[in-house]
Amino acid sequence: MTGDNHISGGEQRDVIQAQSIGSVTFGGERAGPQRQRYLQDPDHWPRARDWDALTAGAHRARPGEDGSKLPPYVARDVDEELRGRIREAAEEGGLVLIVGDSTAGKTRAAFEAVRELLPGYRVLAPPVGARLRPAPEVLEGCGGLRCVVWLDDLEQYLGPEGLEPEVLAEFVRLRVPVVATMRLKPYETFSAGEEDGADAGGAAGGAAQSWAGLGARVLRMAEVVDLERLWSEGEMSRAGDSDDSRIADAVAHHGTYGIAEYMAAGPVLLREWQRARRACGHARGAALVTAAVDLSRAGLRGPYSRGLLVEVHERCLADAGGSVLRPEGIEEAFAWASRVRLGVTSPLVPVREGWWSAFDYLVDGAEVAVPEWVRETALAHASHDNERAGVATSAYRAGVFHVAEAGVRPLADKGNRQAIFNLAILLDRSGRAEEAEALYRQAHEKGHPGGTINLAILLSQTDRTEEAETLYRQAHEKGHLDATINLANLLAKAGRAEEAELLYRQAHEKGHLNAAYNLALLLSHTDRTEEAEALYRHAHNGGELNATHNLANLLSEADRTEEAEALYRHAHENGHLNATFNLANLLNRLGRTEEAETLYRHGHDHGDLSATNNLAVLLSKTNRTEEAEALCRHAHNKGHPNATRNLALLLDRTGRPEEAEAIRREAAAGNTPD
Repeated sequence: MTGDNHISGGEQRDVIQAQSIGSVTFGGERAGPQRQRYLQDPDHWPRARDWDALTAGAHRARPGEDGSKLPPYVARDVDEELRGRIREAAEEGGLVLIVGDSTAGKTRAAFEAVRELLPGYRVLAPPVGARLRPAPEVLEGCGGLRCVVWLDDLEQYLGPEGLEPEVLAEFVRLRVPVVATMRLKPYETFSAGEEDGADAGGAAGGAAQSWAGLGARVLRMAEVVDLERLWSEGEMSRAGDSDDSRIADAVAHHGTYGIAEYMAAGPVLLREWQRARRACGHARGAALVTAAVDLSRAGLRGPYSRGLLVEVHERCLADAGGSVLRPEGIEEAFAWASRVRLGVTSPLVPVREGWWSAFDYLVDGAEVAVPEWVRETALAHASHDNERAGVATSAYRAGVFHVAEAGVRPLADKGNRQAIFNLAILLDRSGRAEEAEALYRQAHEKGHPGGTINLAILLSQTDRTEEAETLYRQAHEKGHLDATINLANLLAKAGRAEEAELLYRQAHEKGHLNAAYNLALLLSHTDRTEEAEALYRHAHNGGELNATHNLANLLSEADRTEEAEALYRHAHENGHLNATFNLANLLNRLGRTEEAETLYRHGHDHGDLSATNNLAVLLSKTNRTEEAEALCRHAHNKGHPNATRNLALLLDRTGRPEEAEAIRREAAAGNTPD
């Protein structure tokens, strides 16, 4: 190639971000008011100082030498933060949520904090499946009763009639603290609806690509405290000071596992289950455990009947090898699966006579995808709408759309607006836009704000901008910030920048990060770079990677190279391909070509054709012509114009002018590949 090589882009920029809606819940019709049994006698709720950690939900450890069921508590590094959050919630109301892996010690840490800070408070610990909607009214009627709401495994309380946003808001109004725990995997699943909908690539909107996440709005209202599974040096030191034999054993032998994890026997049971699935001896027992684990992962909440486990395990056993494994009899299999290990717990946990759940550590430790037939079986055995919704949500997350549709369509046919909305999202993502539009309209007509906003997004994508603007304005006037953002995006695209700026500012003042980002983008286009920089920094500090990247672009243009490089690296290390490309360009300009080449290759490997083109240019400058040509051809065949021009230059340079001219004629005629 010559000095006329065409480098792709000085910078790749991120454009306006749209907001789609997904954080809603399923639910049937509301039941009539009635006092739940767990609410009938508040004077009999335990006081925190008299409460028991096992009752609170802490995992068992093996019995101590003194007969104690749990070892003494070892202070965790998060204790100060956790206690501070609980203290604030006791004064002002609010949800404090401690999140971590199974057996990380979440429940014990929260229990110890509540018992220390709120010893005289009554503990309201509703049973799984209880209706929480009446609880605030009952508490308000108890006069000065001081109470803390305890929700161990919060995912089991999210959804209709559970801890809905409105119920949590009532607890906050009454200044009732809510303390909850949640395993990391369910937390990521339930909160995913918050993020999946943002479309960073569309100018004014993108079709909603997120399922309506159960409880996502509640999780956004929580004060989250993260608890690590692996213990820090300080925690290990404090554990080493304990004279309890169980803790001493864990400190000495925990290996790559956390102390609480080791004492709860999680790793031991996981290894035993994995071995039993592959070897003769307890293949049927392992298949029973697999059945319970996969039903849980499929979204069907336990416990499971003996009959269901027997039904599902037969195919699990067959898939594992069947008779080749010489499986034991069914009674022996249940005995093996339910035998308590190390005095702690069993792979199958008995809940009541003939009903079992899987040890949650095994659920989190399973890595193989849930078979589709298990999801279908789970849906067939779902006994009510909430269970069907749970299975449908799990199937949607896994991309098993036929199960998701089968689960949600009957709910939509009953007129449930959340289900109508979810079905619309599913059809939208499946490319069935006309059906999705009809359902979004139904949801909109039933007053569902997500239906209104996503209908507007769909309309704007098909150039029906006038109706889209009307819908966005309706939702904006009702206070929905996502609609405000998308209305501003629509106006900005139409050249109505002043109106767009006003709306972005309104949303930014209410704390919306995308508004800060989009406002910064608008300001940077009108040379108001100082304010744009401040807004980009605000969004960057809030974790918005597109803002990080565009802030780096802005600084690079101002020759603040060192800071720009640091920001590009941060975004690159978090998977932002445009940042990878621009960091490579920056390093290339600085003469750091080896680093640039590595980054261009990373971009090429991830499908960035501009990176492919620039890598080819860099290679040609170091006489690696053969690889440069292969890369140019790859990008040319994908329709990249700079690669087409560079391929023609390379062919000229290597004595193939006729082929070069043919490529130029093809490009001029618009007959590019793909």
